[in-house]
Amino acid sequence: MNTRQDKFSRSMVETPPSGIRKFFEMLIGHDDVISLSVGEPDFPTPWLMREEAFYHLEQGHTSYTSNWGLLELREQIAAYLERYDLYYNPRKEILVTVGASEGVDVTLRAILNPGDEIIVCQPCYVNYTPLAHLTGAKVVELDTSVNGFYPTAEQLEKACTPRTKAVMMCSPNNPTGTMIPREELAKIAEVIKKHQIWCISDEIYCELVYDGAEHVSIGSFPGMKDYSIILNGFSKSFAMTGWRIGYIAAPDDLMAEMVKLHQYNTICAPIMSQYAAVEGLKNGWSEVEKMRLSYQQRRNLMHSAFCNMGLPVPEPTGAFYMFPDITSTGMSSEEFATELFRKHSVAVVPGSVFGACGEGHIRCCYATSVDKIKTALDRIAEFVDECRKGSTH
Repeated sequence: MNTRQDKFSRSMVETPPSGIRKFFEMLIGHDDVISLSVGEPDFPTPWLMREEAFYHLEQGHTSYTSNWGLLELREQIAAYLERYDLYYNPRKEILVTVGASEGVDVTLRAILNPGDEIIVCQPCYVNYTPLAHLTGAKVVELDTSVNGFYPTAEQLEKACTPRTKAVMMCSPNNPTGTMIPREELAKIAEVIKKHQIWCISDEIYCELVYDGAEHVSIGSFPGMKDYSIILNGFSKSFAMTGWRIGYIAAPDDLMAEMVKLHQYNTICAPIMSQYAAVEGLKNGWSEVEKMRLSYQQRRNLMHSAFCNMGLPVPEPTGAFYMFPDITSTGMSSEEFATELFRKHSVAVVPGSVFGACGEGHIRCCYATSVDKIKTALDRIAEFVDECRKGSTH
């Protein structure tokens, strides 16, 4: 007998909803809750970028752009990427997307066939694995928790098989804030070239690094342009989450395939967002730096607090997340997050939503005000103390 779900796509039915959005939805109607859950800057988009968008709205610039995006924006992106020794032709090797999330989808569908294998370095952003599964590819999970939360060349070598098509990584990482050291990236590049696989590198947090840390792109190593797909955007560094503006940089032969999907899927990114992004790349860097310094201050505050609670946590060198280990409480990450929300009105994300190796951790975003962070940390400390005393049930 047919069921209602037989009328739906089986692959979609089997795809779980986002664990992050689940906790975000829980916040609705709870004004007393402090959210450390959603990875969104608490700063508004810098005024000079908003003003630029207003100007173009007033001028009636509300049409489609080229599928590729405004040429002026692609030229600015190409100039920006040169900071990281990445050299791309703005006319045929850079595609402006509706956020970096669309970039992930376009990339995976452009390179993966059913039966291919893709190595996904976990814990990772929640859309990598489901979108890879939707292509019919097999996801091979690479557990970085055994090595301080970044992948190693040795791990990658062991994970590669004749069916491996790509590896996907993110540095600085969401959800841990860790970065892959230059020396390790150089070794990983050699493994990628040896096996001639794609490296999908999500670098959306590359401007948010701390303590003098240096962002290094995998695509900058000798011979790696032919194997690298660089994902980036404006949501995090320029506080433009709602503008939905990102981009892909990749070799022109692959980009010719990617742009076809983009044409059919979204046509182009919003024109106002593109004009605002142009202004940001030209004149917005002092605003980015102000935000970065503020995040570093908040990181220091949060890291110190978790250490005082006795919750082991790597000190993030990038992004704006912390990934403390809560196994000492005796609770699973889902239980911890749910009970913390219910009893102390603080929202965090269970580490398990970022991959199996994230179990036993929670993700806390410190892109919120210092006062709220302090209050949330006090509540978490109280909850941790309750857990250890066995008084949570």
